[in-house]
Amino acid sequence: MKIILVAAVAENNALGKDNAMIWHLPDDFKHFKSLTTGHFILMGRKTFETFPKPLPNRTHLIISRNTDYQVPENCFVFQSIDEAIHFAKNQNQDKLFVIGGGEIYKQTIDLATELSITEVKESFEADAFFPEIDKMIWKSVEVIHHEIDEKHKHAFDIITYKHYDA
Repeated sequence: MKIILVAAVAENNALGKDNAMIWHLPDDFKHFKSLTTGHFILMGRKTFETFPKPLPNRTHLIISRNTDYQVPENCFVFQSIDEAIHFAKNQNQDKLFVIGGGEIYKQTIDLATELSITEVKESFEADAFFPEIDKMIWKSVEVIHHEIDEKHKHAFDIITYKHYDA
């Protein structure tokens, strides 16, 4: 099973502040939706709680230490990332998308086979960060550039990285 980390990351590796995204990039949202729809998505509890409701057409795997954490239909709670991955494999998933937050990314980057990173061309004040991408381990295989326009206040690149061993 492929494990793919999906994140929007600033130049200083910022992900968000106060449990919220810092920027609004509609074309990045479209990319995220097209990539993850129909698949299992893995996230921490805090990331899950940022959604007004579960994302449609995706199975949510949520990491929480709270054994009584209540979730809606098509959402599953696990106490460890290993348990969630095992569950996804047992459901015959060929891909598992990791969507945050910072601590979950740190714990899964060494398990990942691919990264789909939206690199926002600016630095931001933040309290959640993506781990450093080691270019000796990860190679960029596709870059889609997006300039500033009327809907996007920040330029960004959507970069697909593959693990050199994959």
